This record gives sequence, C-alpha cells and structure tokens, in this order.
Amino acid sequence: MNSKLKTSRNKTDNCNNGVEASHKIYLRYQSLSVDKVKQTHRTGYHFQPPKNWINGPLYYKGLYHLFYQYNPKGAVWGNIVWAHSVSKDLINWESLEPAIYPSKWFDNYGCWSGSATILPNGEPVIFYTGIVDGNNRQIQNYAVPANSSDPYLREWVKPDDNPIVYPDPTVNASAFRDPTTAWRVGGHWRILIGSKKRDRGIAYLYRSLDFKKWFKAKHPLHSVQGTGMWECPDFFPVSLSSEEGLETSVGGSNVRHVLKVSLDLTRYEYYTIGTYDEKKDRYYPDEALVDGWAGLRYDYGNFYASKTFFDPSKNRRILWGWANESDSVQQDMNKGWAGIQLIPRRVWLDPSGKQLLQWPVAELEKLRSHNVQLRNQKLYQGYHVEVKGITAAQADVDVTFSFPSLDKAEPFDPQWAKLDALDVCAQKGSKAQGGLGPFGLLTLASEKLEEFTPVFFRVFKAADKHKVLLCSDARSSSLGEGLYKPPFAGFVDVDLTDKKLTLRSLIDHSVVESFGAGGRTVITSRVYPIIAVFDKAHLFVFNNGSETITVESLNAWSMKVPVMNVPVKS
Repeated sequence: MNSKLKTSRNKTDNCNNGVEASHKIYLRYQSLSVDKVKQTHRTGYHFQPPKNWINGPLYYKGLYHLFYQYNPKGAVWGNIVWAHSVSKDLINWESLEPAIYPSKWFDNYGCWSGSATILPNGEPVIFYTGIVDGNNRQIQNYAVPANSSDPYLREWVKPDDNPIVYPDPTVNASAFRDPTTAWRVGGHWRILIGSKKRDRGIAYLYRSLDFKKWFKAKHPLHSVQGTGMWECPDFFPVSLSSEEGLETSVGGSNVRHVLKVSLDLTRYEYYTIGTYDEKKDRYYPDEALVDGWAGLRYDYGNFYASKTFFDPSKNRRILWGWANESDSVQQDMNKGWAGIQLIPRRVWLDPSGKQLLQWPVAELEKLRSHNVQLRNQKLYQGYHVEVKGITAAQADVDVTFSFPSLDKAEPFDPQWAKLDALDVCAQKGSKAQGGLGPFGLLTLASEKLEEFTPVFFRVFKAADKHKVLLCSDARSSSLGEGLYKPPFAGFVDVDLTDKKLTLRSLIDHSVVESFGAGGRTVITSRVYPIIAVFDKAHLFVFNNGSETITVESLNAWSMKVPVMNVPVKS
C-alpha cells in the first residue's frame, strides 16, 4: 500500500516523468521527533504503537504476528518500515524490532505493503513491495526468517535473488504493489499484485513452481473499468456450509471465493463473492452483486488497507483493518501519533450467500470488566436514557431493540436508490423525527449533549420490502475545529419478521466500531470530542421516532486496557 491519505479530500496525484502516484508526503514533518504523546484521544484497547505513524498478519508456532507500516521517526507518513508485534491472544501485544526496513538496492526507497504465506513445510515467507528509485518504481521482493525455529521470528533476511517480480513494459511501474498471500492449484503457486491501466483496476496474476521464479499470466485474475488503482488486494475461499475459515489454497464445489480491493481513488474498499475457475485462472463475481464503487464493503466507515489471514489454531478467517485519523496533520503532530488498527474480526459467508458476516474475535471479551444492564426499557419519541455505571469512553455495548409494528416506517423515496446510503443518512440524521426510527445509541456524549456520536437505525418502507439504514454520524461528535466529521451509513440486509434489530458498538475514546444485525453491516467512525472525554463521556439509548422502541436487552461493559507493545524480553 502507498501512503495513507488523511481523507479523500487531501488526495493529490503527483506526476513526475510519466510516473503516477497518490502520496501525501510531508518532507518537513516525516522525521520530526515526538517529545510528548497526548493521551486525550488515544485508544485504550485498540492496537497502537507507543507513538508516531502507523501489513500482513500470520499465525506461527503459537503466536499471532502483526506486521504494520510504521514511521519510527514521526507522526506523519514517511520513513516506512515493517514494524512487528506478537500476541498469544490478538489482544495483548509485545513489540519486536522492525522485521523489514530499507537496506538493499531493491527497496532502498521504501518497503511497502505485502503479505505473508505459510509454506507446506510450515515456514513463513513475506512478500512485499520495494521502491527502487525516486520515480516511485515498484517491484516485488521476499524475505524469510533468519531462524525459523524462533516462534517470535525476530530477524528476517532478504535473499540476494531478489526481486522476484519486475513490472514488464505493459505494466504501470508506479502502480504495481501489495502482493497477496499465495495459494496453490496443482503444482503452481499464485499471487496477485494490485495495479491499474488508466482508470481500470487490475489484479495481475503471477505463477510459480518453486516460489522464487514467478511468471505473469496471460490475463489478470480480474479487472474492472472505472475503478482506478487497486491497492491491497485480498483473495480467499469461504465455505458454503460452515462458519469455519479455510486455508487460502482450499477449493472445490463447497467453496466460494472473495475478492477484495482497496480503492486508491476513493479511499474505501469493496468486495465481491464469486466463482474461481482454477483451470482458466479467472474470477467471476456473482451477477447479482455490484462489481465497482457501489459494491459491498466490509465497513462503510473509516476502514482501509484490510487483510485477512487463516488462523489454523481455531479454524477461522480473521479480518484486520486500519483506520486513519480524521483530524489535521498538525493535530497529529501535536498529539504525537496517528492511525490505529481496528479490532480483529472473524469473517464468514452469510447463509444466504449474498454477503460476508463479521464479528469481533471472542478474545476481546476477556477485557470486559464491570457490567451494567437494561431490560425492557421503553423509549418513547424524544426519549434518551443514560446507561450509567460504566466507563463510557472505553466500553463494549451489545443491545437488542424491538418494536411492536412496522406500520410507521417512513416511505422510501425512490430517488434515494440513486444515492449512497451516507447521503440518505445526511438527509435523515439522528435528530430528524421519523416513524420507525431513528433509534440507537448516543456514544461519546457530553452530559448536556453538546457533543455526541449517534449510531442508529432507521426503517423505511420501499415498494417491495422494508429497508433498514444503519448510520454512524460524526457531525455532532465534537466542538473542535479542523476536523473531518462525516456521516457514514450502510443499508442492512436483514429479515424484520421478529421486529428486532441488534447493535454492538466498541467505543474507545476516538473510535466507534459498530456491528449492525449480527455483523451484516459494520461502520467505523473516528471522532475527537473536547468535552466528552475520559470520565466526562456518557452513553445513552435514544429514540426520535413516533413508534415506541423497547430496549429488550442491553449489556454494557467497561473495557480493561490490555498489555500493549511491551518489548519482548530477549
């Protein structure tokens, strides 16, 4: 992956001698040391390095390894290395020295994103993108452990036969990055590399017999006109009959495949579910799915550069995403850090086969401490009821809402079908009175509601069915200046026969991750309140619709702080 932009509004296209890139490089700041780290909006239980700016996870010999893009010298993008932390449970982390950093001619200008693969003999290999010159020319390299018997994988070696993949003359050499985890069909290994040709997004396919000599296939695995550069592609199988994850090389009639790409033009991701033809090495998305900007997303909020990996210890596939900051570069420098890893999520195929489902890994529940509950709490129109007795700035909230009827659902304007869900959320926010909704949570709220981040449902009646909108709206999140405070939203494909909707929100000082209807729609917001911080933060349930809502059950837990990046003892 290339530099992470603050938001799409800061996007630039730098053209230099025909080489295209989309960096936001701050030469004055990228090596400016951080003397003091401000804690006000720093998360308590999300993964963050101790300071400064925040690739391919794997499970090896009883340890989870997280490799991530990191600037050890400053709080903005630049000086990127592959930082390395390890965990036994995905929650408590120990830090190691960087696994990969610029040191060879084939990566002297940068070590960018990539992936890890476990070979049949049990040994790991890292593929990564190296930058070889000032024109941003990109090639693919590999690294191996210096001592594969060390479960911590403390030291990595870049063999002298690097690089393993060059861009040929038909490939845009400055848009050729982020190799995937490899999979094997027959005797050949395959990897994908993200790219573009003009405005067509491309997943180039490469094959190898020995994992060292790679040859470009005659055609890409998949490409889509009008989507722009594909960063951080991910390609993996999912089971049709089980929630268990599958190793990346698994195929067969009981398997579908998922292709996810990160869109450099929009700074969000989309995925499709489809069929992988192993003989033709082609991927065919299901015809009913949108294959483009309006496609399905893992997360309809602040979520990018995600990567999945297979966890053999629990037979699950885990999704990990990254959230950038929504404040200014100067504010990042002032607080001394930028960027967080979101909570790892288990991911599997919905029984309908139409989408993926996501849920926070079960290990997170070990951090739950004091618990409060609400049962059968009525929420009449205009009501907001405080959930007291927990640390509202650092909490895990799981709630089931019920309603007696769908009759008061507002009509769904046919014109909205042409809009993104967030545009509907912007028009129909949490304060606008409705019929069936808006109802949900007011997170990171000040006592008098000068600041709050609402996460809420709104139900509409369309011509043929009801449509459920889930919103996480940052517009009222802070009285601070210079912040990006968007409304994020997604429609929820859920059966309302039982007249219930569930919501789980992970609240952590400056981030709110929300899982609607059992993980069918997920939204992450980054927010920066100036009043609702620490013990001044409050949590409410609310309803601004004319239909009475019942909080059938609510469980809220204060969350403990895990061990975070304590150095591994030698």
